[in-house]
Amino acid sequence: MEVKNCMEKFVLDNMDGVLGKYPEACTCEKCRRDICILALNHLPPKYVATDKGDTYTRLTLCTQEYTMAIVQELAKAIEIVMHNPRHADN
Repeated sequence: MEVKNCMEKFVLDNMDGVLGKYPEACTCEKCRRDICILALNHLPPKYVATDKGDTYTRLTLCTQEYTMAIVQELAKAIEIVMHNPRHADN
């Protein structure tokens, strides 16, 4: 198994739900990527390298505490990207 950050999947899994609360937010790939990266940079990484570690970490991340933290960081990231979009940059 390769080394991976389980937090990334949880951020991606929650992104559409949080973005749905911001109809004025751009949802182009560049803005979505910026939102994801910004949120991940403010959340604790949860790296795993084994199947057992992956299962344990996923169970840990399913708690209400982590879900709320992920949603809060996504909301903050959406606000920042909405006011500073880079999608017009080349």
